[in-house]
Amino acid sequence: MELGKINKVYFVGIGGIGMSALARYFAKRGQEVSGYDKTKTKLTATLEEEGISISYQDEVAALPSSFLNKQDDLLVVYTPAIPKDSKILNYFLDKGFDLKKRSEVLGIISKGMFCIAVAGTHGKTTTSSIVAHILKDTGYDCTAFLGGITSNYNSNVLFGNNNVVVVEADEYDRSFLTLHPDIAVITSMDADHLDIYGDKNQLEESFRLFAAQLKESGTLYAHEDLPLANYISYAASETAVAKPKNLRVEGSKFLFDYQDAAQSIKDISLMLPGKHNVENTTVAIAIALQLGINAEKVKQAVANFKGVKRRFEFIVDNNQQIYIDDYAHHPEELKACFDAVRQLYPNKKLTVIFQPHLFTRTRDFADEFSKVLSTADELLLLEIYPARELPLEGIDSQFLMNKITLEDKKICSKDFVLQHIKDTKPELILTVGAGDIDTIVEPIKNILNHV
Repeated sequence: MELGKINKVYFVGIGGIGMSALARYFAKRGQEVSGYDKTKTKLTATLEEEGISISYQDEVAALPSSFLNKQDDLLVVYTPAIPKDSKILNYFLDKGFDLKKRSEVLGIISKGMFCIAVAGTHGKTTTSSIVAHILKDTGYDCTAFLGGITSNYNSNVLFGNNNVVVVEADEYDRSFLTLHPDIAVITSMDADHLDIYGDKNQLEESFRLFAAQLKESGTLYAHEDLPLANYISYAASETAVAKPKNLRVEGSKFLFDYQDAAQSIKDISLMLPGKHNVENTTVAIAIALQLGINAEKVKQAVANFKGVKRRFEFIVDNNQQIYIDDYAHHPEELKACFDAVRQLYPNKKLTVIFQPHLFTRTRDFADEFSKVLSTADELLLLEIYPARELPLEGIDSQFLMNKITLEDKKICSKDFVLQHIKDTKPELILTVGAGDIDTIVEPIKNILNHV
């Protein structure tokens, strides 16, 4: 299907971060957009405010009449997270509609455009957001489809007036193999989604296939320690091609110098803490310089990048309490997040509230999770968020808790967490997880602001 021939778009699972970005994109283009999601959220409410019709009932009767019949100009987009027994999904399948995944639609949109695609088991949302922000802020411009709500633009989709598109390339379900980028980034290839891939070797092979889809004259950037060929390396390492140097913390900001084979930029200021975010920023700078953007403008753009919602987001920051919320849901992400917190606040007691995401991920990485979580000072562990999965026998939060060596730990409900914070008033709080833990962010904020 060609982009110019699409006039109507229906989204099965419109509330997902990637799906909602596409919905906004088509609505902005003037197409008729509608969709279904099982849960009303702040994001779906925003889409409705923007004029997009959403149903929260998985019933064929809830479909708008203009989407009931197969038409050449009608596109149906679905997410693999939708249950296979969804009535709406099966209606479109039974009627012979041409259904596309989000990634396939990104392939349709980016065809004929200069595409910058950022992939990786973690780091891709922040990295793609920094790249898009630099291009926007410096006046180079771009369209962007991001996996998080950027704080500078309060959106997960940016609209540009040129031929450049930045996309977050998702490895889940091998989705990113529909893209053919001009510039690709691979931030990490840690074992994840083993329910899809089976083992790490299959996951790595998928990333190599993605790298092979670069256009003939394309450029691949990858973190220095990845098992790939023919790429420009970046890392906080002397041997990487693009690297941060002289890294230091001043106040709550990270400062560093950028250096590659041809250029250097002194005293770059970054609001995002942690070595991992300095590395994410380093590759974004390398891309901007490759595109010919002025180094001083790049430096200014980095300095005013405010980050992405739920990516090390400061919710409360005052003399009494610090409260940070983060999307981390993989052991490597948790470790990077904890390290960043400790670098900023080495002498504060760290209270961690963690919600494991997926039964399979908890099972596959229980030892790694327990090792990281044991480094907290206090741990409040929520039950596993199942997302698309059915329960697995013997795999629950108690299974994980039994492996954690920390003494000050407990499994609890969200209500208990809120009461505990009200009673104990912790000085440094970190909520982490990719499920619905975000629903307690505002309540915690309200409690702390009334201490």
